[in-house]
Amino acid sequence: MHREGITVGGADGTKAAGTAGTPGHTPVERGADTAETGEASGTGDIPSGRKATVATGGAGGSTAPDIPDTPGTLGTTDTPDTSDTGGGGGARAGGTPVPGAGGDAVAAARADRARRPVVAALMLGMGLAAIDGTIVATAVPQIVGDLGGFAVFSWLFSGYLLAVTVTLPVYGKLSDTFGRKPVLVAGIILFLAGSLLCATAWNMAALIAFRVVQGLGGGALQGTVQTIAADLYPLKERPKIQAKLSTVWATSSVAGPALGGLLATYADWRWIFLVNLPIGAVALWLVVRHLHEPARPRPATRPRVDWAGALTVFATGALLLTALVQGGVAWPWLSAPSLTLLGASGALAALTVVVERRAAEPVIPGWVWRRRPIASVNLALGAMGLLMVAPTVFLPTYAQSVLGLGPVAAGLVLSVMTLSWPVAAALSDRVYNRVGFRNTAITGMSAALLVLLAFPLLPFPGAAWQPALLMLLLGAALGLFQLPLIVGVQSTVGWSERGTTTASVLFCRQVGQSLGAALFGAVANATLASRLAGAPMPGLPGDLDGVSRALQSPGALPSAATDYLRRAVATATDHVFVGAAGAAVLALLVLLVMAPRRFPVLDDATRGHPDGT
Repeated sequence: MHREGITVGGADGTKAAGTAGTPGHTPVERGADTAETGEASGTGDIPSGRKATVATGGAGGSTAPDIPDTPGTLGTTDTPDTSDTGGGGGARAGGTPVPGAGGDAVAAARADRARRPVVAALMLGMGLAAIDGTIVATAVPQIVGDLGGFAVFSWLFSGYLLAVTVTLPVYGKLSDTFGRKPVLVAGIILFLAGSLLCATAWNMAALIAFRVVQGLGGGALQGTVQTIAADLYPLKERPKIQAKLSTVWATSSVAGPALGGLLATYADWRWIFLVNLPIGAVALWLVVRHLHEPARPRPATRPRVDWAGALTVFATGALLLTALVQGGVAWPWLSAPSLTLLGASGALAALTVVVERRAAEPVIPGWVWRRRPIASVNLALGAMGLLMVAPTVFLPTYAQSVLGLGPVAAGLVLSVMTLSWPVAAALSDRVYNRVGFRNTAITGMSAALLVLLAFPLLPFPGAAWQPALLMLLLGAALGLFQLPLIVGVQSTVGWSERGTTTASVLFCRQVGQSLGAALFGAVANATLASRLAGAPMPGLPGDLDGVSRALQSPGALPSAATDYLRRAVATATDHVFVGAAGAAVLALLVLLVMAPRRFPVLDDATRGHPDGT
């Protein structure tokens, strides 16, 4: 059997009928046929009941049993076949067992064993990118105490975020053009080089520059890992790997602050970056040793990289995200720097459209926005990125300032969301196999909307378990929302488009988070300014950061002033969660209006391969 499930070959050279792609058919066209089958069979978006017939060379011919799902495009180290049968009727043909009554289980077990080293590499690579932000945050006091630069330390995070976000579309296109493995290998090497440089930084400016280098590698890690996960697993098994990757993010968000604090306290903050080296080295070795992409025929013309498009995309994203991250923080929103950055990013966005329309192989091709499934998922996950700012950015402040919890306890209130998220994601296939990707995502976001609207109803000051319970429910709701959309949109495209599609989804989510931080930061500060303007006592702080610092210093304010500030923070957080509920409504509208009822899913035998079949 061919590794990608395209052909089933025996001694007589038999081939599975109906699996080769027809020239001139786009993945959406072929997927439309699949979607029709899925609808007729009552399984929503998921094709079922497909059988591949095998024409044999013998008299009369015969029909082969169902061909099991196999990894879509990426191979792993082959396991030698020492058996003569596939078990329970699985006959051996041409050195490859043809699944029979027991052969399906044998083939599935072999495929799973062969994928394990690659999955381990993906989880390690994702872990590097996931833990990076949280592990640095707890060491900021030690870093600033050693290197100085308190006024610009926020760029340790902003610079990394900028580099990751603006490179996602570029790496997505490169992985579709040259393959996943070289992009992932280059990303790991770049990330490790940035980590080593960060550990040797001599001042804050150097550390920020090296964090940008780390981010350039992190962009390759985030997008390519998600793409390879979709390549490795057929549709029905894809929730397993996505749930594992979600678990990596959840574990990293909890372990990162603790590990960063321990290293900064008992060792040195430079170890926060050095610890990446052995982990990344193992991931790199596993990728080089075990990840094998199918050989692709040499193209008739040399692949052309759209460097002009990559440069304009990078510049547009950098200016826009800088305006969003620094606006209202480093300078007022209506100041000359903000207006200049926003205007320049708008002009560059227009230039990017012109460049991409003329490019032979654009970094962000027009079909990303012309195809309803991809465009709707991009916008829906952008809205999710927007609403995620409410719990991740403002809930810890609420827990410390209003509930009076310490930093660790406040982090635990938020971290319960990361417990329910991967569990819901892992179980989401049981829902979308019945009702489809779109309806599952609508169910998840509807539940998230109710949770977000429930937050302003919490009593003041309340108990810690109340917001923790809401975060537990929110994690489950968002796990049910995000995973079906990512799996669904990846299943509508072939190999040659999957990297670009995945990168566009992640890019929109990242931009949504940056936009949410700017928007909801303005909402919170405006609410506080309004509340403090009518304060019955003078001398109170004027913004959220000042209020938080005042409330963390017991005895600094009279009890009446402390209570007033706590109520002001509670009101500001309530308004932010109402705004997040508005983002949830936006996501629901996008799904209801734009998303197709049934995604045009390509079945696992014809979902596109590097050789064009």
